Amino acid sequence: MRSCVIVFPGSNCDIDMYKAVEDCMGEPVEYVFYTETDLDRFDCILLPGGFSYGDYLRCGAMAAKAPAMDSVREAAAAGKLVLGVCNGFQVLTESHLLPGALRRNNNMRFICETVPLRVENNETPFTSQYEKGEIIQIPIAHGEGNYFCDEETLAELKANNQIVFRYADYNPNGSLDNIAGICNKEGNVVGMMPHPERAVHEWLGSADGKRMFTSILQNWREKNGAAQRA
Repeated sequence: MRSCVIVFPGSNCDIDMYKAVEDCMGEPVEYVFYTETDLDRFDCILLPGGFSYGDYLRCGAMAAKAPAMDSVREAAAAGKLVLGVCNGFQVLTESHLLPGALRRNNNMRFICETVPLRVENNETPFTSQYEKGEIIQIPIAHGEGNYFCDEETLAELKANNQIVFRYADYNPNGSLDNIAGICNKEGNVVGMMPHPERAVHEWLGSADGKRMFTSILQNWREKNGAAQRA
């Protein structure tokens, strides 16, 4: 399995994402710059957090126009796995790969803390190793993580089981319906504000994010009939 981490001008969580793939999956991973136009060689595409293009216009809006995103759209349409975290989630909504938008936090402040999430959908390639309803501890670090969509879109998200994670116990940013992460209808594109790549070892404070990466690998192996390495 081959994965890549897209690096935009202003990305600052690309190293965390790269190391999470390396540590948890043990499979090849590469950095790919936003100018790349051919991602055919990759099975999983990861859009990291940060402040792409300085969050000018709107968070993720300029990155959505980067050359690499045409290839990301093609990969998503082909059924390949795409994960966007924090700014990556914002890029996915601005690219219309996921519905809705991310707005300023209700308190208008940057929030950095570990929060409890409830796993709402464990039937995606990214969450198969979690239990539905399980509470996991994952860090957040954002100023514009307030997910919003119209009533019709929210109804569709619920009907299609596209809400993957909700904030549990309390809502840190005002996100609609406590939404912390969603997927597309097909389940191969996931966007989330919390950072699973920052929670893959107990010495980081939580290892609950590790199963996102091992779920990805397990799904790919099952889909492709690949034998697990000894």
